[in-house]
Amino acid sequence: DLIKGAAVALFTLSTQGAWAQETKMNLFKIVTIKDEIVVGLSAEELQALGGNDASAVAHALAQKGETVKIAWLDPLSGLMAAVGTNQLKTFQFLAEEFNKKNAAGVKFEVIGIDNKLSPQETTSALRSAMDQGARYVVQGNGSGPALAIIDALEKHNARNPGKELVYINYAAVDPDLTNSKCSYWHFRLDADTSMKMEALTAFMKDQPDIKKVYLINQNYSHGQQVSKYAKENLKAKRPDVEI
Repeated sequence: DLIKGAAVALFTLSTQGAWAQETKMNLFKIVTIKDEIVVGLSAEELQALGGNDASAVAHALAQKGETVKIAWLDPLSGLMAAVGTNQLKTFQFLAEEFNKKNAAGVKFEVIGIDNKLSPQETTSALRSAMDQGARYVVQGNGSGPALAIIDALEKHNARNPGKELVYINYAAVDPDLTNSKCSYWHFRLDADTSMKMEALTAFMKDQPDIKKVYLINQNYSHGQQVSKYAKENLKAKRPDVEI
C-alpha cells in the first residue's frame, strides 16, 4: 500500500549489510512520494520478479497484493446457458491457477454476469461490472452484445480519464468490430469471419476433388456473413465449384 498509486523508483543498493550477505538477500530501495523503504529479495524471488531488471521488479512490487477484477459478460440462462457456464468456469479456473503461481502477488477475480445474449442486458451488466470495480471486460458470445460493449466503453472512457476499461473479445467474430467499428479499447483474440473463410477456401482451392459446397448457416448476421464470405472467396479461387 505504501507504493500503490505512487511514482516508484527502484535502485539496487551498492553496498549490502552483513544481514543481507548472510541470508543472501538482494536489497532494493523503493522511493515513493511519501517514503523510502528497503526490500530484501532472495535470488529466487528476484528471478521470479524479473531478474536484475529494476523496472520489472519495481512494477511487480508496485502491484503486489492488488486484485485485478475481470468481468465476464455472457449468457448464463436461455439456449446458451450451458456454453456460457462452461466458459465462465474455465475463466475462473484459470484465475485460480494464476493466483497460486503469480510471483508478483497479484490476484485475479472473475465476476460472472448473465447478459442473456442481449445487447440491452449487456449494457446493464457492464454498468454492474463497473460498480463492482472491474477494469477488464471479457465477452464472446454474439457480436450484438460485443458492439454494445464497444459503444458503451467509448463513451465511458472518454468521460472518465484514468478509469478506463478494456474489452477483451474471445469469440465475437463480426469483421466490422475491428474495421468500421474499430475501437482503441477493444482487443479481439479470435480470427473474424472473413479470416476464417479466407483460410477455409485457401485450403479448398487446392483440393480438386471438391466439386460442391453446401452452406448451412444460421439466418442472422453471423450465418449470413459466413455465407457471404464463402461465396465471394470461392468465386475468386474456385469458380468451378457449385455452391
